[in-house]
Amino acid sequence: MQIFFFVKRYLYIIFGLIAVGLGALGVVLPGLPTTPFLLLASWLFYRSSPRLQQWLLSSWLGKYIRNYHKRGGMTVAQKAGAVGIMTAMVLLATFVFIPAGSIARIIVPIAGAVGDLVVIFAVPNAKRDVPDDEQP
Repeated sequence: MQIFFFVKRYLYIIFGLIAVGLGALGVVLPGLPTTPFLLLASWLFYRSSPRLQQWLLSSWLGKYIRNYHKRGGMTVAQKAGAVGIMTAMVLLATFVFIPAGSIARIIVPIAGAVGDLVVIFAVPNAKRDVPDDEQP
């Protein structure tokens, strides 16, 4: 049983580091979200390594997590921007980069629509009166 917890801990750390990498890429790549990956990484580190969670929260990426927690969600403007960019990237990928007749031309728009619905309905709306956290 102890080996299970050992393996689980290190899998959480590995997946957390991958999520941090994807979140950092999301800062510069349109269409790739930042905050959901960083929230996932924070949760994974919380379950496996408090030291890594503290590192994440104190890094320059930590402001995304702090702002989300401070506000209790995303603002409507942030949601609209996220949905708009995700939709644009899905359409670009579907009609420019995916060859005609490929099953991916069906799967990618469906996955994009699911992602849009998650942002719209599952991510809570933020409180309006809380300013951004400017400090890292």
